[in-house]
Amino acid sequence: MEAVVEQKNGIIEKYRVHEKDTGSPEVQVALLTSRIVELTEHLRANKKDHAARRGLLKMVGRRTSLLKYLTRTDRDRYKKVIASLGLRK
Repeated sequence: MEAVVEQKNGIIEKYRVHEKDTGSPEVQVALLTSRIVELTEHLRANKKDHAARRGLLKMVGRRTSLLKYLTRTDRDRYKKVIASLGLRK
């Protein structure tokens, strides 16, 4: 459990905009991306876990909405996040 908390704190440290930032779109997209990658690996091993698949689709939709928001508000921040996370757009 501690490893998960440390990983999450590392992601927040890397993508935050200011000192006390934990909820900016960049941080949220990075956290969702890490969870999506973990869940994708889980689903490769457990093909019939449809509840997890539904959760994955909801996370992907939430990440897409946040990326659309970033596109509308600040295109440079959007490009920076996409490049650092290695997402296709």
